[in-house]
Amino acid sequence: MVIVLQTGLRRTDTDMTRGSVLGQLVAFSVPLLIGNIFQQLYNTVDSVVVGNFVGKEALAAVGSVGPVINMLIGFFNGFATGAGVVISRHYGARQRENVRTAVQTTIAMTILMSIVLSVLGVVLTPALLRMMQTPEEVLAHASEYLQIYFAGLSGLLLYNMGAGILRAVGDTRRPLYFLIFSAVTNTILDLLFVAVFHMGVAGVAIATILAQFASAALVLAVLTRTKGDYRIEWRAVRLEKNMLGSICALGLPSAVQLAVTAFSNIFVQSYINRFGADCMAGWTSYNKIDSFALLPITTISLAVTTFVGQNLDHARAKQGTRTALLLSEAVTVVVLLPLMLLSPQLISLFNQEPEVLRYGTLFIRYISPFYLVICINQIISGSLRGAGDSRSCMLIMLGSFVLFRQIYLMIVYRVWGTVLPVAMGYPAGWVLCSVILLLYYRSGAWKKASVFKEKAE
Repeated sequence: MVIVLQTGLRRTDTDMTRGSVLGQLVAFSVPLLIGNIFQQLYNTVDSVVVGNFVGKEALAAVGSVGPVINMLIGFFNGFATGAGVVISRHYGARQRENVRTAVQTTIAMTILMSIVLSVLGVVLTPALLRMMQTPEEVLAHASEYLQIYFAGLSGLLLYNMGAGILRAVGDTRRPLYFLIFSAVTNTILDLLFVAVFHMGVAGVAIATILAQFASAALVLAVLTRTKGDYRIEWRAVRLEKNMLGSICALGLPSAVQLAVTAFSNIFVQSYINRFGADCMAGWTSYNKIDSFALLPITTISLAVTTFVGQNLDHARAKQGTRTALLLSEAVTVVVLLPLMLLSPQLISLFNQEPEVLRYGTLFIRYISPFYLVICINQIISGSLRGAGDSRSCMLIMLGSFVLFRQIYLMIVYRVWGTVLPVAMGYPAGWVLCSVILLLYYRSGAWKKASVFKEKAE
Protein backbone atom coordinates (compact mmCIF):
# COMPACT_ATOMS: atom_id res chain seq x y z
CA MET A 1 0.00 0.00 0.00
CA VAL A 2 1.11 3.60 -0.55
CA ILE A 3 1.55 5.48 2.70
CA VAL A 4 0.14 9.00 2.86
CA LEU A 5 1.93 11.60 4.94
CA GLN A 6 0.03 13.92 7.25
CA THR A 7 0.80 16.69 4.77
CA GLY A 8 -1.24 14.81 2.20
CA LEU A 9 1.75 14.16 -0.06
CA ARG A 10 2.07 10.65 -1.49
CA ARG A 11 5.17 8.72 -0.61
CA THR A 12 6.78 6.06 -2.71
CA ASP A 13 7.75 3.70 0.12
CA THR A 14 5.57 0.69 0.89
CA ASP A 15 4.28 -0.85 4.11
CA MET A 16 4.06 -4.60 3.40
CA THR A 17 2.63 -5.52 6.80
CA ARG A 18 -0.94 -4.97 5.60
CA GLY A 19 -3.04 -5.75 2.54
CA SER A 20 -3.17 -8.67 0.08
CA VAL A 21 -0.06 -10.87 0.17
CA LEU A 22 -0.16 -11.65 -3.55
CA GLY A 23 -0.99 -8.04 -4.36
CA GLN A 24 1.94 -6.75 -2.31
CA LEU A 25 4.39 -9.19 -3.88
CA VAL A 26 3.23 -8.39 -7.41
CA ALA A 27 3.16 -4.64 -6.80
CA PHE A 28 6.69 -4.80 -5.43
CA SER A 29 8.02 -7.22 -8.05
CA VAL A 30 6.72 -5.73 -11.31
CA PRO A 31 8.61 -2.41 -11.18
CA LEU A 32 11.65 -4.25 -9.84
CA LEU A 33 11.43 -6.80 -12.67
CA ILE A 34 11.22 -4.10 -15.32
CA GLY A 35 14.14 -2.33 -13.68
CA ASN A 36 16.22 -5.51 -13.61
CA ILE A 37 15.45 -6.10 -17.28
CA PHE A 38 16.91 -2.71 -18.09
CA GLN A 39 19.89 -3.39 -15.82
CA GLN A 40 20.58 -6.60 -17.72
CA LEU A 41 20.55 -4.59 -20.93
CA TYR A 42 23.96 -3.18 -19.98
CA ASN A 43 26.05 -6.26 -20.71
CA THR A 44 23.53 -7.70 -23.16
CA VAL A 45 23.71 -4.63 -25.39
CA ASP A 46 27.50 -4.77 -25.05
CA SER A 47 27.43 -8.37 -26.29
CA VAL A 48 25.01 -7.68 -29.15
CA VAL A 49 27.04 -4.70 -30.36
CA VAL A 50 30.47 -6.38 -30.22
CA GLY A 51 29.08 -9.65 -31.60
CA ASN A 52 27.69 -7.92 -34.67
CA PHE A 53 30.16 -5.07 -35.18
CA VAL A 54 33.48 -6.52 -33.92
CA GLY A 55 33.32 -10.34 -34.12
CA LYS A 56 32.90 -13.62 -32.26
CA GLU A 57 36.24 -13.22 -30.45
CA ALA A 58 35.07 -9.92 -28.93
CA LEU A 59 31.71 -11.51 -28.06
CA ALA A 60 33.49 -14.41 -26.36
CA ALA A 61 35.70 -11.95 -24.46
CA VAL A 62 32.86 -9.79 -23.11
CA GLY A 63 30.91 -12.87 -22.03
CA SER A 64 33.80 -14.85 -20.59
CA VAL A 65 34.70 -12.13 -18.06
CA GLY A 66 31.28 -12.39 -16.42
CA PRO A 67 32.45 -14.67 -13.57
CA VAL A 68 35.27 -12.26 -12.73
CA ILE A 69 32.92 -9.26 -12.61
CA ASN A 70 30.33 -11.23 -10.67
CA MET A 71 32.89 -12.32 -8.08
CA LEU A 72 33.67 -8.80 -6.86
CA ILE A 73 30.20 -7.36 -7.44
CA GLY A 74 28.66 -10.42 -5.78
CA PHE A 75 30.78 -9.83 -2.70
CA PHE A 76 29.48 -6.27 -2.50
CA ASN A 77 25.88 -7.26 -3.26
CA GLY A 78 25.94 -9.68 -0.34
CA PHE A 79 26.54 -6.74 1.99
CA ALA A 80 23.86 -4.80 0.10
CA THR A 81 21.43 -7.64 0.86
CA GLY A 82 22.32 -7.46 4.55
CA ALA A 83 21.88 -3.69 4.59
CA GLY A 84 18.51 -4.00 2.86
CA VAL A 85 17.24 -6.55 5.37
CA VAL A 86 18.37 -4.41 8.32
CA ILE A 87 16.75 -1.28 6.88
CA SER A 88 13.50 -3.06 5.96
CA ARG A 89 13.38 -4.65 9.42
CA HIS A 90 13.72 -1.32 11.24
CA TYR A 91 11.37 0.32 8.77
CA GLY A 92 8.68 -2.32 9.30
CA ALA A 93 9.08 -1.94 13.08
CA ARG A 94 8.71 1.89 12.78
CA GLN A 95 12.16 2.42 14.36
CA ARG A 96 12.92 5.76 12.72
CA GLU A 97 16.28 6.53 14.32
CA ASN A 98 17.61 3.06 13.49
CA VAL A 99 16.56 3.55 9.86
CA ARG A 100 18.55 6.80 9.73
CA THR A 101 21.62 5.23 11.29
CA ALA A 102 21.46 2.20 9.00
CA VAL A 103 21.30 4.39 5.89
CA GLN A 104 24.29 6.56 6.86
CA THR A 105 26.35 3.48 7.74
CA THR A 106 25.36 1.78 4.48
CA ILE A 107 26.50 4.70 2.35
CA ALA A 108 29.82 5.00 4.19
CA MET A 109 30.42 1.27 3.71
CA THR A 110 29.60 1.53 -0.01
CA ILE A 111 32.08 4.35 -0.62
CA LEU A 112 34.84 2.42 1.14
CA MET A 113 34.09 -0.85 -0.69
CA SER A 114 33.92 0.94 -4.06
CA ILE A 115 37.53 2.03 -3.68
CA VAL A 116 38.78 -1.34 -2.47
CA LEU A 117 36.98 -3.46 -5.08
CA SER A 118 37.97 -1.17 -7.97
CA VAL A 119 41.66 -1.48 -7.07
CA LEU A 120 41.40 -5.25 -6.58
CA GLY A 121 39.59 -5.68 -9.88
CA VAL A 122 42.18 -3.79 -11.92
CA VAL A 123 45.14 -5.48 -10.21
CA LEU A 124 43.77 -9.04 -10.34
CA THR A 125 42.52 -8.99 -13.94
CA PRO A 126 45.62 -10.57 -15.61
CA ALA A 127 45.88 -13.37 -13.05
CA LEU A 128 42.18 -14.20 -13.20
CA LEU A 129 42.14 -14.36 -16.99
CA ARG A 130 45.10 -16.75 -16.94
CA MET A 131 43.31 -18.85 -14.32
CA MET A 132 40.36 -19.21 -16.70
CA GLN A 133 42.69 -20.45 -19.46
CA THR A 134 41.44 -17.66 -21.72
CA PRO A 135 42.50 -18.39 -25.34
CA GLU A 136 45.07 -16.02 -26.88
CA GLU A 137 42.65 -14.79 -29.55
CA VAL A 138 40.29 -13.60 -26.80
CA LEU A 139 42.77 -12.51 -24.10
CA ALA A 140 43.52 -8.94 -25.26
CA HIS A 141 39.83 -8.05 -25.66
CA ALA A 142 38.93 -9.57 -22.27
CA SER A 143 41.73 -7.76 -20.42
CA GLU A 144 40.87 -4.39 -21.96
CA TYR A 145 37.18 -4.69 -21.15
CA LEU A 146 37.72 -5.84 -17.56
CA GLN A 147 40.23 -3.18 -16.56
CA ILE A 148 38.09 -0.33 -17.89
CA TYR A 149 35.00 -1.82 -16.25
CA PHE A 150 36.63 -2.12 -12.84
CA ALA A 151 38.10 1.38 -13.04
CA GLY A 152 34.54 2.74 -13.14
CA LEU A 153 33.00 0.22 -10.74
CA SER A 154 31.98 2.80 -8.12
CA GLY A 155 29.07 4.04 -10.26
CA LEU A 156 27.49 0.58 -10.31
CA LEU A 157 28.03 -0.05 -6.60
CA LEU A 158 26.63 3.31 -5.52
CA TYR A 159 23.57 2.81 -7.71
CA ASN A 160 22.99 -0.75 -6.45
CA MET A 161 23.20 0.26 -2.81
CA GLY A 162 21.13 3.42 -3.27
CA ALA A 163 18.46 1.48 -5.13
CA GLY A 164 18.62 -1.20 -2.44
CA ILE A 165 17.83 1.40 0.23
CA LEU A 166 14.80 2.55 -1.74
CA ARG A 167 13.62 -1.03 -2.26
CA ALA A 168 14.06 -1.82 1.44
CA VAL A 169 11.33 0.73 2.17
CA GLY A 170 9.19 -0.58 -0.70
CA ASP A 171 10.06 1.98 -3.41
CA THR A 172 10.72 0.14 -6.68
CA ARG A 173 9.42 2.82 -9.04
CA ARG A 174 12.18 5.38 -8.92
CA PRO A 175 15.03 2.86 -9.33
CA LEU A 176 13.10 1.66 -12.39
CA TYR A 177 12.97 5.14 -13.92
CA PHE A 178 16.69 5.64 -13.37
CA LEU A 179 17.55 2.28 -14.91
CA ILE A 180 15.48 2.99 -17.99
CA PHE A 181 17.32 6.26 -18.50
CA SER A 182 20.67 4.62 -17.87
CA ALA A 183 20.04 1.63 -20.17
CA VAL A 184 18.95 3.89 -23.02
CA THR A 185 22.06 6.00 -22.45
CA ASN A 186 24.25 2.89 -22.51
CA THR A 187 22.69 1.65 -25.77
CA ILE A 188 23.19 4.99 -27.52
CA LEU A 189 26.79 5.29 -26.33
CA ASP A 190 27.55 1.66 -27.30
CA LEU A 191 26.44 2.27 -30.87
CA LEU A 192 28.20 5.64 -31.00
CA PHE A 193 31.54 4.40 -29.65
CA VAL A 194 31.61 1.07 -31.55
CA ALA A 195 29.63 1.50 -34.77
CA VAL A 196 30.60 5.14 -35.41
CA PHE A 197 33.94 5.71 -33.64
CA HIS A 198 35.13 2.07 -34.01
CA MET A 199 36.48 1.90 -30.44
CA GLY A 200 35.84 -1.86 -30.19
CA VAL A 201 35.63 -3.54 -26.78
CA ALA A 202 36.95 -0.41 -25.04
CA GLY A 203 33.97 1.52 -26.42
CA VAL A 204 31.35 -0.74 -24.85
CA ALA A 205 33.20 -0.75 -21.52
CA ILE A 206 33.38 3.06 -21.43
CA ALA A 207 29.73 3.36 -22.44
CA THR A 208 28.73 1.02 -19.61
CA ILE A 209 30.56 2.86 -16.84
CA LEU A 210 29.30 6.27 -18.03
CA ALA A 211 25.72 5.01 -17.96
CA GLN A 212 26.25 3.51 -14.50
CA PHE A 213 27.56 6.80 -13.13
CA ALA A 214 24.44 8.51 -14.49
CA SER A 215 22.13 6.11 -12.63
CA ALA A 216 24.20 6.48 -9.44
CA ALA A 217 23.94 10.27 -9.58
CA LEU A 218 20.17 10.08 -9.96
CA VAL A 219 19.53 7.67 -7.08
CA LEU A 220 21.88 9.54 -4.73
CA ALA A 221 20.14 12.82 -5.58
CA VAL A 222 16.77 11.31 -4.64
CA LEU A 223 18.08 9.90 -1.35
CA THR A 224 19.66 13.25 -0.51
CA ARG A 225 16.50 15.26 -1.19
CA THR A 226 13.87 12.93 0.30
CA LYS A 227 12.10 13.89 3.55
CA GLY A 228 11.83 10.26 4.67
CA ASP A 229 13.80 8.62 7.47
CA TYR A 230 15.97 6.93 4.82
CA ARG A 231 17.43 10.23 3.66
CA ILE A 232 21.23 10.46 3.16
CA GLU A 233 22.63 13.12 5.48
CA TRP A 234 26.12 13.54 4.06
CA ARG A 235 27.54 15.20 7.16
CA ALA A 236 26.34 12.25 9.23
CA VAL A 237 27.69 9.55 6.87
CA ARG A 238 29.95 7.33 8.94
CA LEU A 239 30.45 3.72 10.01
CA GLU A 240 28.40 3.28 13.18
CA LYS A 241 29.87 0.26 14.97
CA ASN A 242 26.73 -1.54 16.15
CA MET A 243 24.79 -0.97 12.95
CA LEU A 244 27.77 -2.08 10.84
CA GLY A 245 27.90 -5.22 12.98
CA SER A 246 24.23 -5.96 12.24
CA ILE A 247 24.75 -5.41 8.51
CA CYS A 248 27.84 -7.63 8.48
CA ALA A 249 26.09 -10.36 10.48
CA LEU A 250 23.50 -10.61 7.71
CA GLY A 251 25.58 -9.46 4.75
CA LEU A 252 28.89 -11.25 5.22
CA PRO A 253 27.48 -14.78 4.74
CA SER A 254 25.70 -13.63 1.56
CA ALA A 255 28.83 -11.81 0.40
CA VAL A 256 31.02 -14.86 0.90
CA GLN A 257 28.46 -17.11 -0.77
CA LEU A 258 28.06 -14.89 -3.83
CA ALA A 259 31.77 -14.19 -4.19
CA VAL A 260 32.88 -17.80 -3.76
CA THR A 261 30.13 -19.06 -6.07
CA ALA A 262 31.19 -16.56 -8.73
CA PHE A 263 34.83 -17.51 -8.16
CA SER A 264 33.94 -21.16 -8.69
CA ASN A 265 32.28 -20.14 -11.96
CA ILE A 266 35.68 -18.95 -13.12
CA PHE A 267 36.65 -22.64 -13.13
CA VAL A 268 33.41 -23.53 -14.94
CA GLN A 269 34.32 -20.92 -17.56
CA SER A 270 37.79 -22.44 -17.81
CA TYR A 271 36.19 -25.76 -18.84
CA ILE A 272 34.04 -23.99 -21.44
CA ASN A 273 37.10 -22.14 -22.76
CA ARG A 274 38.75 -25.48 -23.60
CA PHE A 275 36.21 -26.00 -26.39
CA GLY A 276 37.26 -22.89 -28.34
CA ALA A 277 35.91 -19.49 -29.39
CA ASP A 278 32.73 -20.86 -31.06
CA CYS A 279 31.68 -22.64 -27.87
CA MET A 280 32.62 -19.62 -25.76
CA ALA A 281 30.52 -17.34 -27.97
CA GLY A 282 27.58 -19.76 -27.83
CA TRP A 283 27.92 -19.98 -24.04
CA THR A 284 28.05 -16.19 -23.80
CA SER A 285 24.90 -15.86 -25.91
CA TYR A 286 23.09 -18.45 -23.80
CA ASN A 287 24.13 -16.72 -20.57
CA LYS A 288 22.79 -13.37 -21.76
CA ILE A 289 19.42 -14.97 -22.54
CA ASP A 290 19.59 -16.94 -19.28
CA SER A 291 20.10 -13.72 -17.30
CA PHE A 292 16.81 -12.36 -18.67
CA ALA A 293 14.89 -15.61 -18.26
CA LEU A 294 15.82 -15.88 -14.58
CA LEU A 295 14.86 -12.29 -13.74
CA PRO A 296 11.26 -13.09 -12.68
CA ILE A 297 12.58 -15.67 -10.20
CA THR A 298 15.30 -13.46 -8.71
CA THR A 299 12.95 -10.49 -8.58
CA ILE A 300 10.30 -12.41 -6.64
CA SER A 301 13.08 -13.66 -4.36
CA LEU A 302 14.06 -10.05 -3.59
CA ALA A 303 10.41 -9.21 -3.00
CA VAL A 304 9.97 -12.04 -0.52
CA THR A 305 13.14 -10.97 1.34
CA THR A 306 11.66 -7.51 1.94
CA PHE A 307 8.22 -8.99 2.66
CA VAL A 308 9.51 -11.43 5.29
CA GLY A 309 11.77 -8.74 6.76
CA GLN A 310 8.76 -6.49 7.38
CA ASN A 311 6.50 -9.33 8.59
CA LEU A 312 8.83 -11.61 10.52
CA ASP A 313 6.78 -11.67 13.69
CA HIS A 314 3.58 -12.63 11.83
CA ALA A 315 2.23 -15.86 10.28
CA ARG A 316 1.91 -13.61 7.23
CA ALA A 317 5.65 -14.19 6.56
CA LYS A 318 5.14 -17.91 5.83
CA GLN A 319 2.11 -17.13 3.71
CA GLY A 320 4.27 -14.73 1.70
CA THR A 321 6.88 -17.46 1.11
CA ARG A 322 4.29 -19.96 -0.15
CA THR A 323 2.67 -17.37 -2.39
CA ALA A 324 6.04 -16.26 -3.81
CA LEU A 325 7.00 -19.87 -4.63
CA LEU A 326 3.76 -20.55 -6.50
CA LEU A 327 3.99 -17.22 -8.31
CA SER A 328 7.59 -17.85 -9.44
CA GLU A 329 6.78 -21.35 -10.74
CA ALA A 330 3.80 -20.05 -12.73
CA VAL A 331 5.78 -17.21 -14.29
CA THR A 332 8.67 -19.55 -15.13
CA VAL A 333 6.37 -21.87 -17.10
CA VAL A 334 5.22 -18.88 -19.17
CA VAL A 335 8.84 -17.86 -19.82
CA LEU A 336 9.99 -21.36 -20.79
CA LEU A 337 7.58 -21.90 -23.68
CA PRO A 338 8.90 -19.21 -26.07
CA LEU A 339 12.46 -19.78 -24.81
CA MET A 340 12.44 -23.42 -25.93
CA LEU A 341 10.66 -22.77 -29.23
CA LEU A 342 12.66 -19.74 -30.35
CA SER A 343 16.14 -20.62 -29.06
CA PRO A 344 17.93 -20.47 -32.47
CA GLN A 345 16.40 -17.08 -33.25
CA LEU A 346 17.38 -15.75 -29.84
CA ILE A 347 21.00 -16.88 -30.20
CA SER A 348 21.18 -15.30 -33.66
CA LEU A 349 20.69 -11.87 -32.09
CA PHE A 350 24.27 -12.11 -30.84
CA ASN A 351 26.03 -13.88 -33.71
CA GLN A 352 24.93 -15.76 -36.84
CA GLU A 353 27.83 -18.16 -37.35
CA PRO A 354 26.50 -21.77 -37.56
CA GLU A 355 28.68 -23.23 -34.79
CA VAL A 356 27.84 -20.41 -32.40
CA LEU A 357 24.14 -20.98 -33.11
CA ARG A 358 24.50 -24.72 -32.56
CA TYR A 359 26.21 -24.39 -29.21
CA GLY A 360 23.88 -21.66 -27.93
CA THR A 361 20.72 -23.56 -28.90
CA LEU A 362 22.06 -26.73 -27.27
CA PHE A 363 22.64 -24.94 -23.96
CA ILE A 364 19.19 -23.34 -23.90
CA ARG A 365 17.25 -26.50 -24.67
CA TYR A 366 19.01 -28.72 -22.15
CA ILE A 367 19.51 -26.31 -19.24
CA SER A 368 16.49 -23.99 -19.19
CA PRO A 369 13.85 -26.60 -18.11
CA PHE A 370 15.66 -26.72 -14.77
CA TYR A 371 14.61 -23.11 -14.09
CA LEU A 372 11.59 -24.69 -12.41
CA VAL A 373 14.00 -26.08 -9.82
CA ILE A 374 15.74 -22.73 -9.35
CA CYS A 375 12.44 -21.27 -8.14
CA ILE A 376 12.68 -23.40 -5.01
CA ASN A 377 16.20 -22.46 -3.94
CA GLN A 378 15.80 -18.76 -4.81
CA ILE A 379 12.49 -18.22 -3.01
CA ILE A 380 13.43 -20.24 0.06
CA SER A 381 16.83 -18.52 0.35
CA GLY A 382 15.19 -15.11 -0.09
CA SER A 383 12.74 -15.91 2.68
CA LEU A 384 15.48 -17.15 5.01
CA ARG A 385 17.55 -13.99 4.47
CA GLY A 386 14.52 -11.86 5.24
CA ALA A 387 14.10 -13.87 8.44
CA GLY A 388 17.69 -13.12 9.42
CA ASP A 389 19.31 -16.48 8.58
CA SER A 390 21.89 -15.71 5.91
CA ARG A 391 24.53 -18.06 7.30
CA SER A 392 22.61 -21.27 6.56
CA CYS A 393 21.86 -20.09 3.01
CA MET A 394 25.56 -19.44 2.55
CA LEU A 395 26.61 -22.91 3.72
CA ILE A 396 23.98 -24.77 1.70
CA MET A 397 24.61 -22.80 -1.49
CA LEU A 398 28.39 -23.02 -1.20
CA GLY A 399 28.14 -26.77 -0.74
CA SER A 400 25.85 -27.13 -3.76
CA PHE A 401 27.18 -24.51 -6.16
CA VAL A 402 30.87 -24.69 -5.33
CA LEU A 403 31.99 -27.93 -3.70
CA PHE A 404 29.55 -30.32 -5.39
CA ARG A 405 29.76 -28.56 -8.76
CA GLN A 406 33.57 -28.61 -8.87
CA ILE A 407 33.66 -32.32 -8.04
CA TYR A 408 31.00 -32.96 -10.68
CA LEU A 409 32.93 -31.01 -13.36
CA MET A 410 36.20 -32.73 -12.60
CA ILE A 411 34.59 -36.15 -12.96
CA VAL A 412 32.42 -35.60 -16.05
CA TYR A 413 35.16 -33.81 -17.99
CA ARG A 414 37.56 -36.70 -17.42
CA VAL A 415 34.93 -39.34 -18.19
CA TRP A 416 33.18 -37.78 -21.20
CA GLY A 417 35.29 -34.79 -22.26
CA THR A 418 32.38 -33.16 -24.12
CA VAL A 419 30.67 -29.83 -23.54
CA LEU A 420 27.08 -30.87 -22.70
CA PRO A 421 27.90 -32.89 -19.54
CA VAL A 422 30.07 -29.95 -18.42
CA ALA A 423 27.23 -27.46 -18.97
CA MET A 424 24.83 -29.69 -17.02
CA GLY A 425 26.88 -29.01 -13.91
CA TYR A 426 24.65 -25.98 -13.33
CA PRO A 427 21.33 -27.89 -13.18
CA ALA A 428 22.93 -30.58 -11.02
CA GLY A 429 23.88 -27.96 -8.42
CA TRP A 430 20.45 -26.34 -8.58
CA VAL A 431 18.69 -29.62 -7.86
CA LEU A 432 20.88 -30.45 -4.87
CA CYS A 433 20.57 -26.96 -3.40
CA SER A 434 16.78 -26.90 -3.76
CA VAL A 435 16.32 -30.24 -2.02
CA ILE A 436 18.52 -29.28 0.95
CA LEU A 437 17.05 -25.78 1.34
CA LEU A 438 13.48 -27.06 1.21
CA LEU A 439 14.18 -29.69 3.88
CA TYR A 440 15.93 -27.10 6.05
CA TYR A 441 13.09 -24.59 5.73
CA ARG A 442 10.44 -27.16 6.59
CA SER A 443 12.43 -28.31 9.64
CA GLY A 444 12.08 -24.87 11.23
CA ALA A 445 15.74 -24.88 12.33
CA TRP A 446 16.21 -21.45 10.73
CA LYS A 447 14.31 -19.87 13.64
CA LYS A 448 17.17 -20.62 16.02
CA ALA A 449 19.77 -19.40 13.50
CA SER A 450 18.04 -16.06 12.86
CA VAL A 451 19.73 -12.87 14.07
CA PHE A 452 16.15 -11.75 14.81
CA LYS A 453 15.69 -14.86 16.98
CA GLU A 454 13.38 -13.26 19.48
CA LYS A 455 10.96 -12.32 16.68
CA ALA A 456 11.29 -15.46 14.59
CA GLU A 457 10.26 -17.85 17.33
